[in-house]
Amino acid sequence: MSQNQPTNERSQKFATEPLFSLSARSGSFDLLLWPETAWPGFLAEDPGARVMLGWLLSETGVLLTGSPEREKTGAGMVYRNSVLAIAPDGTILTRYAKHHLVPFGEYVPWRSVLQFQRLVQSLGDFAPGPGPRTLAIGPHPYVGVAICYEAIFPGHVADDAIRPDWIFNATNDAWFGTSIGPWQHLASARMRAVEEGLPLVRAANTGISAVVDAYGRTVAMLELGTAGIIDTRLPRPLSPTPYARFGDWTALALVLLAWATIRLRPRL
Repeated sequence: MSQNQPTNERSQKFATEPLFSLSARSGSFDLLLWPETAWPGFLAEDPGARVMLGWLLSETGVLLTGSPEREKTGAGMVYRNSVLAIAPDGTILTRYAKHHLVPFGEYVPWRSVLQFQRLVQSLGDFAPGPGPRTLAIGPHPYVGVAICYEAIFPGHVADDAIRPDWIFNATNDAWFGTSIGPWQHLASARMRAVEEGLPLVRAANTGISAVVDAYGRTVAMLELGTAGIIDTRLPRPLSPTPYARFGDWTALALVLLAWATIRLRPRL
């Protein structure tokens, strides 16, 4: 498994060439992970580009990469912030659409009432996906996807119906520059790994890319602003944790238990 971190230049954060060059120099991969918005165009509409990307993969390899998608509907064009799973022949195996969108960045809440403008001008407002889902990606372990700041939401990174074997956090933290933001984002992602008992792999355009085991320990990392590749094995998942089974009720039960212990303690 390999994930790529292409560049430390904010002006190149959407460039695909650094990613392709890094990947091509390192041979073919069983599982190749690219960040959010790694592909600047609509990859789902470009079969030639997908075939080209398939050259980077082994015979059973899969590329997970961020790419916007669009769909024409009766109400107009609908845009989504997605991660696509690409097979060696360029086929799209499956996809995930981001469901926790960034207010004023990916959409404007209450636009008709407040008449606010977006902070980031690009496509129209993105539409949210249906929610957490587990992706089957060929012969590889099932994966749950969290795009960018979705990793800060407890209980919203794994599908309750079909438990994934690991979590892929594709992100673009270039907006934070060299501030504390990327470190805080990584810390939040590590918490999701602990809560779910699942390993997490983070691919970031400008960093910090990392592999985190199911205990929240960082086992491999590319520092902020460092271009390179992490080539490693995927850590093993744990059995479902109490939080994965019961969610926030776990914390509430512990609070009630502590309260009862204090209340019922014999007084001297």
